[in-house]
Amino acid sequence: MCGIIGYVGRRTNAGVLVVEGLKRLEYRGYDSWGVACKTTDGIAIRKDIGKISAVDSLDFLKQSSLAMAHTRWATHGGVTQENAHPHVSCDGKIVVVLNGIIENYEALREELKTKGHTFVSTTDTEVIPHLIEEEMKTESDFAAAVRRACLRFEGRYGIVAMHADSPLLVAARTGSPLIVGVADDGYFIASDTPAFQDSTTTVQYLDDGEMVVTDGGSILFSDLQTGQERLKREIQITVSTVESQKGEYEHYMLKEIMEQKESIARAVNQDVDQIETLARAILEAQGTFLVGCGTAAKACMAAEYFFSVIAGHHVNFAPASEFKLYHRFLKPQSLLIAVSQSGETADTLEAMKIAKGKGAKVLAIVNAAGSTIAREADFTLHINAGPERAVASTKALTGQMAVLLLIAYAMIGKLPKGRTRLLETAAAINDMLNPRYTEFIEGIAEHIQESSDLYIIGKGWNYPMALESAIKIQEVSYVHAEGFAGGELKHGPIALIEKGTPCIALVGNDEVRTDIISNAIELKARGGFIIGISPVRHEVFDEWIKVPDVDTAQAIVNIIPVQVLAYFLAVKRGKDPDMPRNLAKSVTVK
Repeated sequence: MCGIIGYVGRRTNAGVLVVEGLKRLEYRGYDSWGVACKTTDGIAIRKDIGKISAVDSLDFLKQSSLAMAHTRWATHGGVTQENAHPHVSCDGKIVVVLNGIIENYEALREELKTKGHTFVSTTDTEVIPHLIEEEMKTESDFAAAVRRACLRFEGRYGIVAMHADSPLLVAARTGSPLIVGVADDGYFIASDTPAFQDSTTTVQYLDDGEMVVTDGGSILFSDLQTGQERLKREIQITVSTVESQKGEYEHYMLKEIMEQKESIARAVNQDVDQIETLARAILEAQGTFLVGCGTAAKACMAAEYFFSVIAGHHVNFAPASEFKLYHRFLKPQSLLIAVSQSGETADTLEAMKIAKGKGAKVLAIVNAAGSTIAREADFTLHINAGPERAVASTKALTGQMAVLLLIAYAMIGKLPKGRTRLLETAAAINDMLNPRYTEFIEGIAEHIQESSDLYIIGKGWNYPMALESAIKIQEVSYVHAEGFAGGELKHGPIALIEKGTPCIALVGNDEVRTDIISNAIELKARGGFIIGISPVRHEVFDEWIKVPDVDTAQAIVNIIPVQVLAYFLAVKRGKDPDMPRNLAKSVTVK
């Protein structure tokens, strides 16, 4: 969930390199940071809570050719300077950063305490340098000691370590992503490619259960269990500097919302034969399951309706974190469709592992090319949304839904109709997202910014969009928001409505329009302030945000005004919409 960047090579500004790389990983979300540089005097460490981008001076970075840095999102232990990474051994010579969780850290900590080790943090990570130190008492080889320590860990993790008396940068991975950047003058090891994109676009992927050791001049990949060498090929990645910058926008979130004018059209630009092959795979499968987490899960929920209404085909949705309980339904003829923005989501990877263990095939729909989910799936479709730097996902969601909608049309032999529908939708969104439109929504945000509660209702494919609306408003503005199926109001939630309570109704020109309007009337009768998002105005709406009528793609256009509203609510309330508190872009722990 955090950011890792390490460098070893011929450059003498390694500290500056890793700090600048860390700043490019800020989009992942974090609450503290740290950097370690190997110098002639040993290893110099600085760490603190807050944002690395707020550090004006890099004077603390001494001349170094070996350094690593880390941003932490707290899991085990609070947000304190002591808990920030890197963590060190008792002798101060071994330094480690970690993404993930060492699940058996409590037992290891107690064992190490009995051997005289002293701990200064409450994190799981701190057991790593102490265990490596203990292993080096019997064999002084640093890389070998790291390997032996890793063999005792339980959980999903990515580890990078260095030693004051060694020229090596050592890393190991079981579950949490690590990528090697191959530069002319050294090697980078990072949790994501933007960390080193200004230095190289040549990468080597570290797979699960592997270890890598480099001194900056040579590099060795090996099996973590056996030590047997693994050969890796170098891969060129494509990086768009323009897409990675905010440009004229104050925040990445607004930029990425506005980019949906183009990103949906890019999502539709898929290989026809591949889409039709995947559509047949779904039709032939004996049980198809959709899994995702957070916003991706809402795309999966919407796809349940796409497959039902468009293709007349039943699929099953489950949050990836709950999928373990569904394994009894799996067989070799089953199909799992895993949806993820980052391609590194731990729970989704776990669901894939469960499916593969039953012999089922896995289809991945991701935004991040070269990600673990993309590489481990049997088939992969990229949504081509481009870099998404804001923690709150916007364009990735609509790209995911566009691809799933396209597959639904392909299942009934109407792929050209689906492409036309989505391209028309992209054009309609282009017309919709103009300055007057966003200013109007900003005015609504101004009106409701002091509200402590907000409720959203939807029906059909607008029901998962009501749930997604709540996620967007919660995560960036910190307003308490909840989404409901419109028909469920009378079964409890309507008790929450008071005079002036903002209520959003997501409406389409579809077979359930009359029902959801009736639900909005029920809210209005209890004093609710009704904000309608609909192609057609209704007298029940106190405010009306018009959206185009796009038939089966209505869920895609209906969520976009809520994204804009959430953004302006955050700004009006003085919050940073790009980096909301307590959240991370890539959730690599369960």
